[in-house]
Amino acid sequence: MVWSDVNVLCIMYVPIFLEDGMIVDILGLSTMTSNNYGHGCDASVLLDGIESEKDSLPNQSLRGFDVIDTIKQKLENACPGVVSCADIVTLGARESVLLAGGPFYPLYTCRRDSTTSFPIKATNELPSPRNNVSRILESFASKGFDESEAVSLLGAHSTGTVHCKFFNHRLYNFSGTNGPDPSIDPEFLQLLKLKCNMSSSHNSSQQQDPGMSMDYEGPRTRFGTLYYRSLLQGKGLLFADQQLTCRTETETWVRAYASDVSLFQRDFGLAMIKLSNLEVLTAPMGQVRLNCRKVN
Repeated sequence: MVWSDVNVLCIMYVPIFLEDGMIVDILGLSTMTSNNYGHGCDASVLLDGIESEKDSLPNQSLRGFDVIDTIKQKLENACPGVVSCADIVTLGARESVLLAGGPFYPLYTCRRDSTTSFPIKATNELPSPRNNVSRILESFASKGFDESEAVSLLGAHSTGTVHCKFFNHRLYNFSGTNGPDPSIDPEFLQLLKLKCNMSSSHNSSQQQDPGMSMDYEGPRTRFGTLYYRSLLQGKGLLFADQQLTCRTETETWVRAYASDVSLFQRDFGLAMIKLSNLEVLTAPMGQVRLNCRKVN
């Protein structure tokens, strides 16, 4: 079996598990961004163990690793030891973007999987949902992304679910004021309060903290464009998202992407290609894990 055949096989299997909007959140952008951004595209975030990246605060909203396990098993049955977990995550992200109404973008394959987790890097290097715009740009710049690429990659927040604990501080006691973040649209604030009460920030269980869907205006509609328009209306879910309108350089790109879906989809696709090639492991480094949760 040649690699073009394997690529087709992945694309056949991945959408089966991506048809449900929940699965788009699981397999798609959240997992890929967390995995690639922290320590390159090496599937280290999938490893279980005492020091797992899954336990770091930025990754606590990731879920559905069992879906990745299922896809991996199907691929192992078809072509044992060939398709890495890193490639599954990367191809799954691309397919989830397509199903959410986003662009197709080409991808290289033949990545290898890490044999190590990097929990400290996951905690310290992944962008925080509470970062201000300066920290956001510094974080992306440290990985080689400029302002337009940073703004376009955050368009990934067009889909998925954000748990209340990640934005509850904006609703009730923003910066110790005992009031909401003044940048939130008043009507949107009331909607968020209906979803998330004051105790939500203390819930550790995702079942007790259902959160808010990023595509609250309707799934799979104009991927990206509505996200940027919502920021211009003061309807960003995360503080880090809304911060993109607080600096002229980033707000310029927010307005551009809000008004030109073709521009956004082009820039997003190019940025995702760049992200997918960040610190990739290739042979003889790493391995092709037979089980995505543990090293061989």
